[in-house]
Parts: sequence; structure tokens; C-alpha cells
Amino acid sequence: MKILQEYSIESDGVPADVVIAEKDEEYIKTYDLRHAKTRQATNVVLNYLKERIIEATNIKISEVINSREAESVRCRLIEKAHELVRKELGGLSQVEENMLVGRLAHEMLGLGDLELLLADENLEEIVINSANEPVFVYHKKLGWLKTNVRLQSEEQIQNYASIIGRRVGKQITVLNPLMDAHLLTGNRVNATLSPISSKGNGMTIRKFRADPWTIVNFIDPELNTLNSETAALLWQAVQYEMNILIAGGTASGKTSFLNSVLVFTPPNQRVVSIEDTRELVLPDFLHWTPLVTREPNPEGKGEVSMLDLIVNSLRMRPDRIVLGEVRRQREAEVLFEAMHTGHAVYATLHADEARQVRSRLISPPIELPETMLGALHLIVVQYRQRRTGIRRTFEIAEVMPEEKGVSLNITYKWDPRDDAIRKVSESVRVVNELVMHTGLSGKEIQADLNDKKQILEYMVAKKVFQVNDVGRIVGWYYRDPERLDKFVSKKLDPAPLIKHENALGEVCAPSTPNAPETKK
Repeated sequence: MKILQEYSIESDGVPADVVIAEKDEEYIKTYDLRHAKTRQATNVVLNYLKERIIEATNIKISEVINSREAESVRCRLIEKAHELVRKELGGLSQVEENMLVGRLAHEMLGLGDLELLLADENLEEIVINSANEPVFVYHKKLGWLKTNVRLQSEEQIQNYASIIGRRVGKQITVLNPLMDAHLLTGNRVNATLSPISSKGNGMTIRKFRADPWTIVNFIDPELNTLNSETAALLWQAVQYEMNILIAGGTASGKTSFLNSVLVFTPPNQRVVSIEDTRELVLPDFLHWTPLVTREPNPEGKGEVSMLDLIVNSLRMRPDRIVLGEVRRQREAEVLFEAMHTGHAVYATLHADEARQVRSRLISPPIELPETMLGALHLIVVQYRQRRTGIRRTFEIAEVMPEEKGVSLNITYKWDPRDDAIRKVSESVRVVNELVMHTGLSGKEIQADLNDKKQILEYMVAKKVFQVNDVGRIVGWYYRDPERLDKFVSKKLDPAPLIKHENALGEVCAPSTPNAPETKK
């Protein structure tokens, strides 16, 4: 056996060691989760404590399924669990007590051992194919791994899926065996029931960072997704209300990239976002209204579609409309009509290059008249190299309206030979529109880009990565650019600019730790 990595993780006071290895008897790398096992006698006591905790905390069903009450319920349960564990199992150390209480929380309010996998920041996906197979995970650096975690039964998988769905107002049943939902932490969940999934009940959890990636993360050499020059161009496009479509393949980082550029929105403008599953996380001081679709009930009533929300959003006086993903013709038609009526629109689309975006928009099932595409200004394509796992901004293209349709002017393109995004042609439409609508000269537009580039590089140098902190510095750019310029030019500590930190308040249990340290 060859050990590839070892590190420790912790969730709600429950510690575990992770050992990733290549084993002679396995054709896929393995992920072993090693944590302290409780004895049979302890399990009996824990089952008894579960009943006592439920009686003592008097938790109502309405509270359990209400996402707004989830943290309050969790705090009450953990507080009572500590009290009963001390009473029934006296003499335990604080570490042992925290571990037992954490296990109770995982089993009563969480997803059992899956909570430890969710706490591993190195994982992107957690996949359950059936109770007869081990859980598989996708590691950021090592790809797919086979774990030593198994769920006890098909009923347990369905129970976990039902719990997740109820908390966000969705359900999965024999009549409705498919479900897209999300955990309260924002991680996306897809569940399927047998016999639709012929091996058994299944569940796929796509993990998202607690702190979303920001444009500063993407510029940072550690990720190197794009450079400060292209980021400044996108900032300028967002500031001056140009319409942008983010394209890319599955797991290429489309939504994360969309989230990062929305931080450039001026704080005095209203943003309305529309998603099937809530994934966007914007600075908490922005004027932002997130909307989420709803599936019909078993009687076929109560559905709220993406089209319903797009049409409704136009009556909400938005300055910016954000659509999670363009899929259907009617949605695209309404979205492009919104562009034509003066709203700044941002959306994502599955496509591997800018020309494929054009092709998808004018071909079935979307099939828009090509002349409508002239309302779109920029296409940004994200790329994921499956072999290495890296994500890059593949190309940036301007949409050039013409008499009989549109053409594309690709201004930036990623060069895989030296892993850098290069300028391949001069911007035409963006510059012309800025000159026409703002009165800026070509030199002033370039000076504005240079200013934005310096601010972005300043944030990289000062390691300003959190979404609220990046948002506040961008906010100072709109509010008092001269003050911000002093900080940037003199390379001052940005703390005074971002001093309004998020007051998250006290938490009642240990929070998920930072990314684990690698030993090997």
C-alpha cells in the first residue's frame, strides 16, 4: 500500500483522520475515514439519550423543517445534549464529551458519517450509488476516490434525501423520484430513488466553499484562473451595465465565476437573482433579492418556474437581473427582452467556447433569432482540465452586431503552453459603447482599466479574499475613489476599509475547521 496523503478533519467536535492511498487490491485510489468507534454499550446509552433529548428540548416538526429555525433548534439540542451527557456519563473529559455530543448532533440533525466528509474542504463531490456500494468522493487534487463509508440501508438514503428536501421545501417520493435541493450550508444535492436509479437509491452532493471564491482568489497565483488585466475589463463591463454570459462545461466554475464578477455591482443598484438551487453568495450590504424556483406538489400544483420568476422580476424594478442558467427558449427570449429594455443581465450557459455559445442560442431547443443576440455584450468561457483539475478562463469574446446577425471578436484567449491568458485582439464594441454612452475618451478608458487593475493587484498583495471584504473595497471605489487610491498607491493596510466585519454572532458548537493540513 502506498500512502498518498494523510490529514485530520473535524466536524462538531468529532475528530477523524483521513488516509488516501493506493492499494494493490483496488483499481481506484482509496479514501479511508478513521475515527473513534463507540462501544456497543455506549451506543445503547446514546440511543437512550436521543429519546431524552427529544423529550427535553420539545422540538416541533415545524421547527425541524423550517430552515430559519434550524440554527436555533441545533443550539437547543446541543445544549441539552451536553447537559444529559454530563449527567448520564459522568467523568468524561471535555474532548470525549464534545465527541459524543457531536455524534448525537450528526445522527439527530445531520447526515451521520457523511457530516465528516462534508467537513473535508479537499472534497468537491460526495456520491452515494446505493447501500450496497461504498460512498465515492471527488478530491480536488486526486480525483475520484473510493471511501470506507457505507450507508446502512436504502431506507436510510431515502430518509436523508427526504430530510434535506423538507428543509428547503422540496420532496422526493415514489411518484416524484428525482430531486434537486441544497443543504442549509449551500451545498447542492441531487437525489434519485429506485427503480429510476437501478442500483438503488442514490444521492450526489456538490460541495461549495463556506466563503465563496472571489475574483481576487481567481487572480491569485495559487489558482491563476485569470489575470488582473482581464478581471479589470470585466469590472469595467459590470460597472457600465454591459450584459455578460458565462459559459463552460460541467464543473468548470461558471457559477463561481459569475458570483465573483457580481461583486463589482455598485451598492446603490438592485440585483435580482433567479436560480433553481440557491448557489450565489453576494456581499451582505448589496441590495440583493435572491429568488428560487419551486417544483409542483404531487397534485401538480404550486409550481413556480424560472420563466415565472424572470417575468415577475421585471416588475421588481431591478437594475441587474441574474439567471442561474439559460436552458429553454422562452426563458432566453424573456431574458434577451430584458436586455433590450435596459436591464443589465448576467447568466450562465453550458458551452465549451464562444462560437458554441452563439450556436446554442440560435439552435434548438433555445432557437433565438440571431438578431436578438446583439443585446449581449460579452461572452466569458470557463474551462476545466479534467486530468489536472485546474480551472481557467478560456476566452473572452465581444458580440458584434451585424446587419443579418452577429459575429464574435475574441479579445482574450488562454494559452495552455505557458498557462496564461493572452490578448489576441483589441476591444472594439466595449470601447465604442463606453465612448458613446459615457463620453470617456480612449485614453480615459485605458486609465480607468489601469486603476481597476491596480486595485485588484492591491487586494491580491494584501490577501483580501473574503466576499464581504472584496465587496467593501469595491464599494469604496464607487463611494470615495480618492480615499481608496491613497491606500492602493501607498500600499497601506486595508483594515480601515473593511472594518465593518460580519457579525455572525455566537455559535453553539464548534464550527467546521479550515482546510486540513497535508502531512504527506
